[in-house]
Amino acid sequence: MNGKGTLQFQPPSTDDTWRIFRIMAEFVEGFETLSQIGPCITMFGSARTPAGDPYYEMARTTASLAVKNGYGVITGGGGGIMEGANKGAYEANGTSVGLNIQLPFEQMPNKFIRTLLSFRHFFCRKVMFLKYTSAVVVLPGGFGTLDELFETLTLVQTQKSQKLPVVIMGKAYWAGMMTWLRDSMQAQNYISPGDLDLVCVTDNPQEAIDTINEFMKKRSSQTNFS
Repeated sequence: MNGKGTLQFQPPSTDDTWRIFRIMAEFVEGFETLSQIGPCITMFGSARTPAGDPYYEMARTTASLAVKNGYGVITGGGGGIMEGANKGAYEANGTSVGLNIQLPFEQMPNKFIRTLLSFRHFFCRKVMFLKYTSAVVVLPGGFGTLDELFETLTLVQTQKSQKLPVVIMGKAYWAGMMTWLRDSMQAQNYISPGDLDLVCVTDNPQEAIDTINEFMKKRSSQTNFS
């Protein structure tokens, strides 16, 4: 702003211009890699959950069943529940993908990843989570997990993403949130009555995979019919 109070145009800096190319490079690498891996399930959850924790084992078992049902597994590539999911896929000799994010405190990729992509930008990484996935499974986590859950629901609700099954695992952990969504958000008409039908809540890994399989079977039949 100059002395007369009017805004002055600031041309993009060289760093801004190069940032555009870095963003493009992340998209290109992600599209080229993930388009080749076949049907996958994206699994979200905390990096803080220790190995052996019930939620870690829930992720591991669900991922193993996913592989046995013909899916690969995509995670954020870190520790905790992400590691549990990658471990389950790895042990079942399936596709185990990690989309790691570069952070100031440096998230290290877990050792059960077979295909690793590293991202500098969260928004590029989030596109890759959903572009090549058949379903989303969400286990307990913090701000990042909530962000991933609600972005998925928003994209499906607004039809910016194809409809896909969203399975929430860890009933006790998510109970308060689900009650609030129903008794506050839905009751006051901030979401439509059918919006919560986008979500299946279960603690049973087999039920999670059965829900995904049933959805994919219906989609396939509708596509073949049309």
